[in-house]
Amino acid sequence: MRLLFARDLHTLSDTSALAAEVALSLGPGSLLLLEGDLGAGKTTFVQALARALGITRAVTSPTFVLANTYPIPSGGHLVHFDLYRLASPEGLYDLGFTEALEAGDRLAVEWPERARRVLDAEAPVRYRLCLTRLGDTDRRAEFYLEERP
Repeated sequence: MRLLFARDLHTLSDTSALAAEVALSLGPGSLLLLEGDLGAGKTTFVQALARALGITRAVTSPTFVLANTYPIPSGGHLVHFDLYRLASPEGLYDLGFTEALEAGDRLAVEWPERARRVLDAEAPVRYRLCLTRLGDTDRRAEFYLEERP
């Protein structure tokens, strides 16, 4: 795992700026794993990422449906997975994960540890964004490139 950059986020504008920078790294078929405790800002980040990709419709947490898909105006889709309630790692296949990856969509996955085995097998190259709460509004963001053998 290689750290690409780290920074502190104090405002929503900071999060938007980070999302714009991350969006430049996410080409078609990219996988972004989002890690952080409850309330760390994972969904807020995905909302900012969607805006950075040109998506204007409301982006909501897929906590109960587990996956939401949003068309990107320049082509492809942003597929937002929330695996918090995933019953088993293999359930990721039922959500269309492989198809979205093969279609060249950009995938953002919250709670990736719930399907680590599947993610390791299907996506050996991916990005990881770790969000850590520093206070009520402050966060630490670390952005990595990860390549599995």
